[in-house]
Amino acid sequence: MIFTELGKTGLKTSQVGVGCWQAGSKSWGWGKEYGERDIIEAIRTAVELGINFIDTAEMYGDGKSERIVGKAIKEVRERVIIATKVWPTHLAYNGVLKACKRSLERLGVDVIDLYQIHWPNPFIPISQTMRAMERLVKEGKIRHIGVSNFSLRQLIKAQESLKSEEIVSNQVKYNMIERDAEKELLPYAEKNKITIIAYSPLAQGLLTGKYDQYHLPDDTVRKVNILFDRENLKRLQPLISLLKTIASKRGKKPSQIAINWLIRRPEVVVIPGVKRAEQVKENASATDFRLTDDEVKMIDEVLRSIRLVKLSSMLRIPLRLLT
Repeated sequence: MIFTELGKTGLKTSQVGVGCWQAGSKSWGWGKEYGERDIIEAIRTAVELGINFIDTAEMYGDGKSERIVGKAIKEVRERVIIATKVWPTHLAYNGVLKACKRSLERLGVDVIDLYQIHWPNPFIPISQTMRAMERLVKEGKIRHIGVSNFSLRQLIKAQESLKSEEIVSNQVKYNMIERDAEKELLPYAEKNKITIIAYSPLAQGLLTGKYDQYHLPDDTVRKVNILFDRENLKRLQPLISLLKTIASKRGKKPSQIAINWLIRRPEVVVIPGVKRAEQVKENASATDFRLTDDEVKMIDEVLRSIRLVKLSSMLRIPLRLLT
C-alpha cells in the first residue's frame, strides 16, 4: 500500500481509501445485490490490506452509512482515519455543532479525524461555519477540517475564514475523463500541501471497461450521467481499449490502471466506492505497480483526442429512461 500525508497534519493516509456512498443506500438505484454485511466485510478487508482512509457522510443513506462504518471499524478504530461530512443545510453555527454530535453518535467514536463541508452553501456565511469547525477542533470532537466540492475561490475564502486551523483537504470529482480539478485546484493543492480526495475515480464504473455503446447501464445513477450516453460511450472506446491493453500486459484490470494513473500524484487520495471485499482487494492491488512514462504518455494522448458530448443531463434525459 502507498501512503501519503493528509495535508500538513502528519497523518499518514493510504492513497487508496474506501468510499461509502453506497453503504446503506439503495434509493439511487445501485442495486439490491449487496447488503450491510457485505459492506462491513469490505471495510474490514480494506483495513487488513493496509487501507486506512474511510470516507462517509451524514447524508449517505440518511445516516445509515455512518452507522455501518461505525460497526465495521469498532475493533480497529486506532488503525483508521475516519472522514465524514456535514450537509450544506446544516452549515449554520449551531447546525454544524448538532450535526457533528449526531455523526459522532452514529459512528460510535469520540473524535472524527477529518470533518468536511459536503458542499458550499452560498446562503450561510462561511465564516459562521468555520467558527463552529474551529470550536469542534478545540473541544476535541474533530481533529482536522476539510471541504468538498469547493472551487479554488471558495477554498481560499474558507481558509481565510479560519483563525487558528488550516483546511487540509478538498474532496472533488476527479478521474481520467473528468479532469476539471487539474485546471486550478491541483496546482494550488500541490503548492500549499492540501490533499485532493478524488471521488468517482472510476467515473461511476465507466473506467472498469464494463460498459460500451452496446452494453448500457440499467441503474438510475448512471442513466442520468451524460458520460453513459450511447454516443459518449462510443467516443470513449479508444480509451477503454487502451486501458484493457495496458491491463492485460500488466496482469491487471482496467480499473487498476485508472486508479494508478491518479495516485501517481502524491497529493491525491482516491476513494472508490465498494460493495464487496473482492472490490477492495482489486483496489488495493492498484498500488503495487507504477505506470511507466510511456504508458502515461499513451493514455494522455488518447485522452487529448477524445471529444465528448457535454449536454447537461438535466436538459437531456436519455430516451432509455423513458422506456
